[in-house]
Amino acid sequence: MESKPRYRLERDSMGEVKVPWEAYYGAHTQRALENFQISGIRFPRRFIRALAIVKLAACKANWKLGFLDERKADAIARAALEVIEGHFDDMFPLDVFQTGSGTSTNMNMNEVIANRAAELLGGRRGDSSLVHPNDDVNMSQSTNDVFPTAIHIASLQALRETLLPSLEALASNMRRKALEFMEIVKPGRTHLQDAVPVTLGQEFGAYATMVEEGIRRIVKAEDSLAELPLGATAVGTGLNADPRFAELAVEEINRITGLRFRVAKDRFEALMARDACIELSGALRGVAISLMKIANDLRLMASGPRTGFGEIELPALQPGSSIMPGKVNPVVPEVVCMVAAQILGNDFTIAIAGQSGLLELNVMMPLIAINLLQSIELLANASRLLSEKCIAGIRANAKRCLEMAEKSLALVTALTPIIGYEKAAKIFRKAVEEEKSLQEVVIEEGLLTEEEARELLDPKRLAKGGRLKIKERAGTDA
Repeated sequence: MESKPRYRLERDSMGEVKVPWEAYYGAHTQRALENFQISGIRFPRRFIRALAIVKLAACKANWKLGFLDERKADAIARAALEVIEGHFDDMFPLDVFQTGSGTSTNMNMNEVIANRAAELLGGRRGDSSLVHPNDDVNMSQSTNDVFPTAIHIASLQALRETLLPSLEALASNMRRKALEFMEIVKPGRTHLQDAVPVTLGQEFGAYATMVEEGIRRIVKAEDSLAELPLGATAVGTGLNADPRFAELAVEEINRITGLRFRVAKDRFEALMARDACIELSGALRGVAISLMKIANDLRLMASGPRTGFGEIELPALQPGSSIMPGKVNPVVPEVVCMVAAQILGNDFTIAIAGQSGLLELNVMMPLIAINLLQSIELLANASRLLSEKCIAGIRANAKRCLEMAEKSLALVTALTPIIGYEKAAKIFRKAVEEEKSLQEVVIEEGLLTEEEARELLDPKRLAKGGRLKIKERAGTDA
């Protein structure tokens, strides 16, 4: 016969609550568990870690200010450090969809740290007489300043640790491919129609620049993210916090993270608006759009193998069809496009949430946190995948590229400085109607000799750009 679950009885300002005996969380968390069964989505470990960093820094600041005695402060700090190290990940079970300020998750953290600190002092879970979750762990704080502080810390750490290194590696691989493919001429295309020649290297160089510019925009957004609202407490006035608390706590956060955060210059704005998060999300959206464009280009250039462009060959990673033998699909670019679509959706969600900064507080912070951190993680993983399993292994079909470049009727563009736009357009139409090459038509029309046509319509030469001069025609003075 199964034994019944054991509970302990806790009391909060609303009455008694049954809490699982083994839980390090308490009454507030238990109520939230019962109230918010929405999605089953929890905050990622990175956010929980950042929230614990805030608690550790606040504890040390309060101890320096003389508001916590050394014994209690040491226990709280040790407990917070254990949370940071991941020892209590299963004690943070709350749904992301909860009270809009994130109070439930802040109290979840306060309760776990308080109960673990009580144990370290020889007490038991559920007894707040040794360490109180509100009075001690949450001292000098409010969810309203703690939660956005944790969002900023978690986001900036994620950028530095995962996203920026992934994007930098991707840009570097693209630069290498740009050099490798610099002499491979192919038809340019605008509106998906033939255009004047380019090199495959020029295209990959542009892709590298797109990623590098995305990195620049993200780094620019980091500056806003480095401002922390900690110390503003409930509405920005800093009520119940010593005026020195914010600076001391942020110093501790910098010491713990190795990053350079600073106290927000306007604490009221720092609570009302989540504009730093919106700015970063916009930068992430920009990179996602760039990667979607690049991925779709790769899919087009690799289309085939017999009936498509066939200009490049992507690494073959897995069979592409359950019914068509031998088929290989551009799976990595497809994944990148799906990730980009998700990030665009996340950005729109963050924008809507950002509009919910009613009066002194934004009440959709959990939604901003989960979507922003997901976008960073997805973009980091997709960038790494694209770099390592696609870009690095791309091979060019130089023969196919040149054949198509030579067939492109857009080569006639190079002749307009010599024969004029209207005559060049007639040459184009005649080549189409009679299914002839441009060289054949211009020679038949007596506009160029065979030698001139070969020289002036050379795709490799045209890919270098510039204006064709009359003196370049054999036997013609400038």
